[in-house]
Amino acid sequence: MTNEELQKEMIAAMKAKDKTRLSIIRQVKAEVKNIEVNERREVTEEDVNGMIKRLIKQTSETLDMSIKAGNNAERTETLTEQVEILQSLLPRQISGEELVALIEEVIAETGATAKKDMGRVMGELGRRTGGNFDKPAAAKEVGSRLA
Repeated sequence: MTNEELQKEMIAAMKAKDKTRLSIIRQVKAEVKNIEVNERREVTEEDVNGMIKRLIKQTSETLDMSIKAGNNAERTETLTEQVEILQSLLPRQISGEELVALIEEVIAETGATAKKDMGRVMGELGRRTGGNFDKPAAAKEVGSRLA
């Protein structure tokens, strides 16, 4: 997602009066602004997506702790909604049959045959998809195909 797309999402959330979505988008925009100010450069699409992924990870960790504590259902529900909103801001993740086909293609092209080649295959998957694939599922699939 580009910075301009993020701005459009923010305006749409304002018009829809979706406070939760607006809050999340503003949080992402603030982090993006920090990059612009601190590093004195224009942010790229990779910067924005990286920021969203980092926020997903942080929010997911907080959600896990909230679920384990089990004492505040409202907070758990809010965190779950925030994670879903953040995930909706990312490009579509490759998974399922599409991921399996890509794994087969990468294994054939790299000539990977053993488990020691797994890092090379996963790295190539990351380069081809921009990191937008189901990593645990890919690791399991690659591991089952390599001896």
